[in-house]
Amino acid sequence: MACLATLKRDIKLLEAAFPKAHERFQIRSASVDELACRFVVSEGEYYDIHANITETYPQSAPIWFSDIEDPMITSAIEHLCNATADKYTILDQVKILLTQLCSLHNVPVPFEVTNIDRDLAAKNQAIRSNREDSDDDEEEFHYEMEEEVPGETKSKDDIDGIDAGNLVVLEKLKQNQRQDYLKGNVCGSVQATDRLMKELREIFRSESYKKAIYTIDLVSECLYEWNVKLFKVDQDSPLHADLITFKEKEGRDHILLNFTFKDSFPFDPPFVRVINPVISGGYVLSGGAICMELLTKQGWSSAYSIESVILQISATLVKGKARINFSASKNQYSLARAQQTFKSLVQIHEKNGWFTPPKEDG
Repeated sequence: MACLATLKRDIKLLEAAFPKAHERFQIRSASVDELACRFVVSEGEYYDIHANITETYPQSAPIWFSDIEDPMITSAIEHLCNATADKYTILDQVKILLTQLCSLHNVPVPFEVTNIDRDLAAKNQAIRSNREDSDDDEEEFHYEMEEEVPGETKSKDDIDGIDAGNLVVLEKLKQNQRQDYLKGNVCGSVQATDRLMKELREIFRSESYKKAIYTIDLVSECLYEWNVKLFKVDQDSPLHADLITFKEKEGRDHILLNFTFKDSFPFDPPFVRVINPVISGGYVLSGGAICMELLTKQGWSSAYSIESVILQISATLVKGKARINFSASKNQYSLARAQQTFKSLVQIHEKNGWFTPPKEDG
């Protein structure tokens, strides 16, 4: 993909211009997904600033943020938000950020910025030349949102380990996102959408998914609500035996979980509940919500993958000696009841702390 190749080249240019030993500005780590930078004010005083490069790049600018609450950092990031669409590329964004930070701190702009200027000028000249020579060659230097056909094999990285059916799902989601973007009907946030697409892609590549330990269905083709069917748990557990009985009695052989994601994902956890069957024990609350610190803001980390959450829920059900309650009312679980019981649970644990079971309990 020409767009990806150009992005990789631009990142390498930045890494070469601003290594970790640079006295003013450093690229601490970089990938096609994110950039970690450091602005050095003086010896021992610096700011770490991060950029998430989204699925819609360069149609949308990278999302910049910092864990440090400082008015100068805030001002510099706000300045980036006002950049025009022709300044969304990572080279332009870093140049704007660095120039603004240097101005705010009254320090000289590093001379390496001139290398960025030269590269941008060369790129623009190449675009103009290519347009005059041949429209077919335009994408070699020009960032462009590519029109993708469902199932089309555009990039090796995008198809390795993902079967044709799931490729169609991913491509359809991208097409829907593009149409929503063009119509101005953007659902959720760019950051959450980007992360959820990556999570879904990794799940389609994972061995656990391919071995049918669980499956994923998007509710109404919405990226922000997933139904997860958990087919396999520890074979030595009573819950495994119950699932066999469940299939014999009702023709279903899985535990159905529902994941809903906020616009603030991955910085806030998904809300997870059991839809069916009704579970006794296993830290499943009366409304279907699950009692796990990991699923609260207190216990959540943006580094957690959704697959790791699914597998942790499976392990927690077994450790909590979960059993299927075959005599329970089919209407026992509901979204409203799950939300209310989970809210009450969180309030109790915020006050009293979380219980850590003995090691012999797993």
